[in-house]
Amino acid sequence: MTEESIVQGKVAEMKGVPAHDELVKQLQNEVVVVTFNKMNGDQRIMTCTKSFDVIPEENHPKSDNTPKKGVVTVWDTTAQGWRSFKYDRVTNVDSAK
Repeated sequence: MTEESIVQGKVAEMKGVPAHDELVKQLQNEVVVVTFNKMNGDQRIMTCTKSFDVIPEENHPKSDNTPKKGVVTVWDTTAQGWRSFKYDRVTNVDSAK
């Protein structure tokens, strides 16, 4: 485990949210409600996933592009479109179940 991942894990624990990699795994397996602060300071609550079981087939990614470091790209189940947020701006994560 790298020093950076240890620090990220501690910060996530203090904030009460999953670490980045844990959040990505959770998103790949289920629909999640993520609360985060947008760049302009507004709070956003988004129901989202990375699970191909939920994302309509016509909207599956055509390539395997890796997003910028610290950015999480997800399928917004309410808006029915791809969105992204910065992981360090996440304030809460809940299961949508």
